[in-house]
Amino acid sequence: MISVQLPLALLLTNPDGSPMNMMELFHAGRGVMWPILLVSFLMFTVAIERVIFIIRENGRRQPELVDKILERVEANDINGAVELGKKSEDYVARILVYALSHKEHSLGNAFSRAANQEMQRYSQGLPTLDTCITAAPLLGLLGTVTGMMGTFAALNSGSGDISASTGAITGGVAEALIATMCGLFIAVIGLLPFNYMNARVEEARHEVEDASNSLEIIINKSASTSAR
Repeated sequence: MISVQLPLALLLTNPDGSPMNMMELFHAGRGVMWPILLVSFLMFTVAIERVIFIIRENGRRQPELVDKILERVEANDINGAVELGKKSEDYVARILVYALSHKEHSLGNAFSRAANQEMQRYSQGLPTLDTCITAAPLLGLLGTVTGMMGTFAALNSGSGDISASTGAITGGVAEALIATMCGLFIAVIGLLPFNYMNARVEEARHEVEDASNSLEIIINKSASTSAR
């Protein structure tokens, strides 16, 4: 029986023994590397945009202004509260202003509508990141399957000389390893911004809920005082 040793180092090196660079690894991964490249580009684009969005929103936060708006509401100065927060870019202040502006019609529904719009802004891009994180390792697995199919095709070639098919064999195994490595790498890297964004969305949701509870307490307190 003829056996061929395929050390891992040989699979990721050029014929002259030099290690493969990024472009050579990409070509060694063959066709499946193109969808992996597309997924990685989409993932990094969305992740960068979301991080910039969070940094910008954090810079616009004005918790002191939100407290002042609630103080004006508690003092029964609704118009003053609206004017105070009208020019603010703080998302909680915008929600409060919208809710107070429609207080006479339905305070609760107005608050919910504004809150949903703001939360939608925070959640944008998360489904795309989730899809990329899921698709990347699956594409890597697809590369593993196609690479091993090429390897077995080379082994089952009619020539009967395995040593003559070493290039095809190593090429198939290299395709499998490179595709799997790239798919897993993209998925692992993508988890970082995805989990960060999920945490920030939950934090924003808690801040909105806290403002909602505070506003409800103040309104109910004012109503109880007026009823006496």
